[in-house]
Amino acid sequence: MDFGLTDEQQQLADSERSWLGRRDPIARVRAALDVAEVTVDSAAVTHAAESGLIALLTPEMGGTHVDLAVLSEAHGYAASSLPLADLAVAAWLLGQAGAAECDAAAAGSLLVGVARAPLAIGAYDSASLRAATSPLPMAADMAAVAVVGQGQDGEYLALARDPHLVGMKTLDLTRSWARLGLDSSMGQPHRLPAGTLAYLRDAMAVHRSLDALGAAARLLEMTVTYAGQRRQFGAPIGSFQAVKHHCADMAVAVEAARSALWAAALALDGAPDAARSRAASAAAAYAKSAATRVASTALQVHGGIGFTWEHDLHLLLRRIRVDEAFDGSVAEHRAALVTA
Repeated sequence: MDFGLTDEQQQLADSERSWLGRRDPIARVRAALDVAEVTVDSAAVTHAAESGLIALLTPEMGGTHVDLAVLSEAHGYAASSLPLADLAVAAWLLGQAGAAECDAAAAGSLLVGVARAPLAIGAYDSASLRAATSPLPMAADMAAVAVVGQGQDGEYLALARDPHLVGMKTLDLTRSWARLGLDSSMGQPHRLPAGTLAYLRDAMAVHRSLDALGAAARLLEMTVTYAGQRRQFGAPIGSFQAVKHHCADMAVAVEAARSALWAAALALDGAPDAARSRAASAAAAYAKSAATRVASTALQVHGGIGFTWEHDLHLLLRRIRVDEAFDGSVAEHRAALVTA
C-alpha cells in the first residue's frame, strides 16, 4: 500500500503537537501527583471543541479516522489527559444512534466517554448493565458515558448520566481509569446498526495503540538525545555500536508501528468488515508490542537516570503499559487474527 499523510493532515498533526507542547501536560501531571488525581485540562477541552476536533467524525465535519489518528498520536506523545479519540468516537456513536445529546457532545459542552458492556433491554424503554463495562479513561471528568453493547435482539447504545464509577488502580499516572458499576442509571436505549459494536472495538483498539505509539515516539527522541549527551570513556554513549543498534531498533519499531496503524485507520474509513478487523488487530498487536519494546530499551539506554522518579521516562512507560493492556491485549489481538 502506497500511503502517506496529506498536507492538511500533516498540518493538523503539527498544529496539535505545537499546542500541546505549549500546554506541557506532563508538567501539569507532576503538579498533581502528590495532591490529587489528574483531571482533564479545561483549556484542552475548549481548544478541542473550538477547533472542531471532538466533532471530527460527525457527518457535518466529514473527518476520517486517519485525521483522528494523527491527533491520537500527538496526545500520546504529549501524555495528554484529554481522551480525544474517546470523545470523538462517542460523538459519532450518539449520531449513529440518533440521540438528542449528539450535538452537545460534538460541541464539547457535554463530555461523553464511551464504554462497551452487555446490555439488558427491558420493557418501557429501559436499559441496564449485565456486566462490568470496559475501562475508560478520565471517566470522573465525563458528564455521561455512552455504553454500547449487545442486547437480546440487537445492538444498542444507552447513555449513563452521572454514572456510578468503580475506580481502577493502574500504572498510568497521566490519566485516571474507571469502569461503570452495575447499578449505574441508564437512559433510554437507542438501537444501533448491526456491526457497530465490532466497529467500535476495532476503532478503540487502533486509537489506544496510536496513543502508545505517540509515547514510544517521544521515548525514542529522548533516548537519542540522551545517547548524544551522556559520555563514558571520553565519548558519547551514542557512538558505541551496541547503543547505536538499540536506537536503530527503536526507530524501526516506531516507524513500522506507525505504518501499520495508518493502514488500520485507513481500513476503518471504508474497508469491508472482515478486512477492517484483521487490519485493526494486526496493527494493534504489532504496535502495542513494539511500543513496549521501545519503552524497555529506552529504560536500558538511559541507565540509572531512567529509573528515577524525577525523570519523565517512567510516566511514558507506564502509559504505554496501560495502553497495551486495554482495548485488547497483544495476545487477544493475535488470537483474533488466528481465528479470522
